[in-house]
Amino acid sequence: MTDAPTPSPATADLPGWTHVYSGKVRDLYRPDGSADGGADRMLVVASDRVSAFDHVLAPGIPGKGVLLTTLSLWWFDQLAGADGGPAIANHLAASHTLTPGGDDLVSLVPDAVEGRAMIVRSLDMLPIECVVRGYLTGSGWKEYQSSRTVCGIALPGGLNDGDRLPEPIFTPAYKAPMGEHDENISFAQAEELVGAERAAQLRDLSLEIYRRAAATAEAAGLILADTKFEFGSDADGVLTLADEVLTSDSSRYWDAAAWASGTTPAERMASFDKQIVRDWLATHWDQQGTPPELPAEIVERTAAKYRELLEKLTA
Repeated sequence: MTDAPTPSPATADLPGWTHVYSGKVRDLYRPDGSADGGADRMLVVASDRVSAFDHVLAPGIPGKGVLLTTLSLWWFDQLAGADGGPAIANHLAASHTLTPGGDDLVSLVPDAVEGRAMIVRSLDMLPIECVVRGYLTGSGWKEYQSSRTVCGIALPGGLNDGDRLPEPIFTPAYKAPMGEHDENISFAQAEELVGAERAAQLRDLSLEIYRRAAATAEAAGLILADTKFEFGSDADGVLTLADEVLTSDSSRYWDAAAWASGTTPAERMASFDKQIVRDWLATHWDQQGTPPELPAEIVERTAAKYRELLEKLTA
């Protein structure tokens, strides 16, 4: 396990903002008094860092922060009603949009992090990671093989790795402190953490977002196999979508044509995320000690997949 990474020297000091926290991939800042005095605002910066197996790896993926931020902003726009569905509240500050205007808050984003930062509203974040699975794969497939369940939810027999589930399922996880594994929990445990009413809201909203996003992905020739969301409450108690959303880091996307025609799991589940990194690490590292440096070829292939996903979805 690793300690929380520190921001790179290029982004540690940003004019108008004070660094308060770094996760595996993102750095968080508050206004220091000169950033328009917005005490209820925060700056979320997506770095080029890449993580796998609870470790931050080296080197990073060039341009990753910009790609993730661009895709998140695009999805926030879709879920705000651009896809024809009802608007879902998100954490973006009111005038922070994908296409900045003359008085847009984007003008407060420091040049050093332009394109990979979002100005957001401060929220009371909920301690639950909201995972939705529409297909059987990953840790879910491993559990299914032994018990015919995924996160304790019973599923029909006869499913294979990569198969579509009869219905998308909500499988929450407890967001563990930095350096520890997130823990899959039951819906009953989620109710204990946030209350029965709020847990039901998280489940229903997560499933709604997944279904809408999966339909959008399908229209672009993609399968949204699974994804995870984070939510917080605003000052009025409104459940609000936060952090990144439906990116290559938080979701599994597959090529729909390859999934339909492939004869092996690898062919069916050709992904647009950091699975390339995970696969290489699994082959070249026993998860003991410091992970090896990623080869240039793996870095380049991963960056290409991130770019390809953005292009396919937003074309």
